[in-house]
Amino acid sequence: MTGSLHEECGIFGAFGNAGVPLQSVLYYGLFALQHRGQESSGIAASNGTDIKCHKAMGLVSEVFSTDTLEKFGSPVAAIGHNRYSTTGSSVAGNAQPLVLHYAGGSFSICHNGNLTNCDEVKKALEGQGSIFHTTVDSEVIAQLIARESNRGVKTVDAVRAVVDSIRGGYAFLLMYKDRLIAVRDPHGIKPLCMGRLGDAVLFSSESCALSAVGAEFVRDIKPGEMVTVDETGMRSEMIADNCSCAKCVFEYIYFARADSRMDGISVYESRMRAGALLARQHPVEADCVIGVPESGIDAAMGYSEESGIPYVKGFVKNGYVGRTFIKPSQELREQAVRIKLNPISEAVAGKRVVMIDDSIVRGTTIANLVRMLRQAGATEVHVRISAPPFLFPCFYGTDVPSKENLIACNNTIEQIRQMIGADTLGYLDVKSLAQMLGEEGHGFCDACFTGDYPEQIPSD
Repeated sequence: MTGSLHEECGIFGAFGNAGVPLQSVLYYGLFALQHRGQESSGIAASNGTDIKCHKAMGLVSEVFSTDTLEKFGSPVAAIGHNRYSTTGSSVAGNAQPLVLHYAGGSFSICHNGNLTNCDEVKKALEGQGSIFHTTVDSEVIAQLIARESNRGVKTVDAVRAVVDSIRGGYAFLLMYKDRLIAVRDPHGIKPLCMGRLGDAVLFSSESCALSAVGAEFVRDIKPGEMVTVDETGMRSEMIADNCSCAKCVFEYIYFARADSRMDGISVYESRMRAGALLARQHPVEADCVIGVPESGIDAAMGYSEESGIPYVKGFVKNGYVGRTFIKPSQELREQAVRIKLNPISEAVAGKRVVMIDDSIVRGTTIANLVRMLRQAGATEVHVRISAPPFLFPCFYGTDVPSKENLIACNNTIEQIRQMIGADTLGYLDVKSLAQMLGEEGHGFCDACFTGDYPEQIPSD
C-alpha cells in the first residue's frame, strides 16, 4: 500500500462452550485480525449475569495480559474489536467494544464500517434527549437499539428498525448477557463470517481468524442477515429489504489477509489473478519481478507466473512496524515507511525491475520506494499497480482521501509516472475487476475507482 489510506476495523465474537476460555479465543482471534486496525483493542465478555469490558489504545499484545484476561472469569459470550478511526478521533474514549446500560438491562456492541447518514441520525437522537459519550458511529447504532428496546420492542424488531434507519457499510456484533447477535449491512459491503469451535459459535471479519483459533468455517453472513445465538441454539433472519451484494473489492486487493476467504472468494487467488491480468495488460521486458509487502507479493507472483519473468524477494520488511498509513499523522507515516522496508541490493542491482504494489494514493511512498531501488542498483524500475486508479472517495469505512488528495484525480498516468520516477507505470484495468475476483465475482462495490456507489451518498 503506497500512500495514506486508513484500514478497516476487525470484529470477533463467540458464544457457547469452545472447550477453552472464550477470552483466550477472543485474544487469538483479534491477534489474527491485527492487520485491520492497530490503534486500539478491546474485549467485552458476559458471564450470563454481568458484562465486563477491557480496552485501551495499542496492539492486542499491548492491551491484554494474562491477568487482564483472567479477570473475565468464565464467560458464556464475548466480543472483541481492533480499531482504526474511520469516524471519531484516535483516543481511548472511542475504543470498542462499547457497553451501554438502558432500562431493560445492558448490552455491548462492536462495529466495523461507516454510516453515511450518521450525522443526520445523531442530530435527531440528540434532539430527543440522547447524550453521546464518544464520536464513533457504533454509539449511534447502540443508542438507536437502546431507544427501541426502551419502548418494549423485541430485540429482532429493534435491530430491524435500526437497519431501516441507518445507511452505509457495516457489520456489527451485539452481546447481551445471555445472547450474541451478528448483523451485516444490506449490501454486504463489510465482511462477516461464522464458524464453530467445539459447541461455540464464532463470528469474525475474516476467515483467517477462525483458522487461527482452530475453528471450522461455516459460512459468510448474508447481506441484510441477522444471526442470533443463545442457549437455545442459533436463528437466522433477514431483517432488511432490497438486499444486494456489493462487497468491497478493495478487501481482495489489499485489506484482507491472503489466507482469508470472503463470500466464496480466495483473497490469495484473487491477488494472483490481478498480477496475471497486469502482465497481460502491461507487459514489459525485465529481469525480475518484486512485490511490495504484503499484498503486493501475491500479485507479483501472479505477474511473474504469467510473464515468465523470475520473481525475487526485493524488499525486507521490518515485522515490528505496523502498516504505515495507520499512523495518526502524515509525518509519522513517512517515518515508518523509511524503517519498514529496505531493498535487497543483491536481488535488484544491475537489473530491470518490475515492482508490483496494490495502489497509489498520494504517490509519496511509492516515489520513495522507486528511489530506494535505484539507489540499490536497479537499472530500470517498472511500476505495476494491482488496482485501478483511485478517483473517488469512499464513504463506507475506508478513508480514501478527498479528490484533491488523490494523485490520479489531478494527474495523467504519464504525469504520475514522472512524479514517482518510474520508467513505466501501469494500473489494472477497471473492467477486469470481475475477472480478478473469479467465478464468484458478481456483486461488488468499486465506487472508489468508478464513482458507482451502491446507494445514495452524502451531499456536501
